[in-house]
Amino acid sequence: MSETARSWAEGWAVSRRLPKPVDVPWGLRIEVGQPAQTVRHVLLGTDTAIARELIGTITEPTTCIKALLPPGDMDPWFSSDWEPTVPCFLMAADLRPSRAPAPDGYTTTVETADGVTSVRVLGADGELAASGQAGLTDTACVFDQIVTEPAHQRLGLGTTVMGALTDAAVESGVSAGILGATVQGRALYEALGWKVLSPLSGYVYQPVAS
Repeated sequence: MSETARSWAEGWAVSRRLPKPVDVPWGLRIEVGQPAQTVRHVLLGTDTAIARELIGTITEPTTCIKALLPPGDMDPWFSSDWEPTVPCFLMAADLRPSRAPAPDGYTTTVETADGVTSVRVLGADGELAASGQAGLTDTACVFDQIVTEPAHQRLGLGTTVMGALTDAAVESGVSAGILGATVQGRALYEALGWKVLSPLSGYVYQPVAS
């Protein structure tokens, strides 16, 4: 499982156009550099002592820690200065060519640059209806930021985006797909044949000013 988590972290960093994750004693460190998240740590094990040691060194607000554990297992590690992120699941699939054309009235565009494939589904008036992207690594394709705009939901556009990203990955010679799914997104991905591998929980350091 740790190798799958590594592949997910590496592909996520490619998708977000961030520096490659750096190996550290507890797993991986990613320099995110955004106001909502400055640094992301991905734990590749479940050693409580190592996790607590890491948590005790963190002083920078909006630092995030992710692990393949249920939130309840991690809660005792954190003080009230940490806030849980939205619960997610690490999911995977064997990628095969997909037939998921856009519904009538919609068009799909696919672009790949610097290891990132971006898919956009446009409505008849040219407005963005759905989108998604994926970071390609040597070992996997990490699907990311799959979104259907509210006015265009329940039309199968999420399936269209996933199909276009899958086809692009297969054409690039990648056969393993990985993603982090919210509770809501999990249903779509399971319907497309993706399997849940593990919970994916996170906490963000948000100290209250005294």
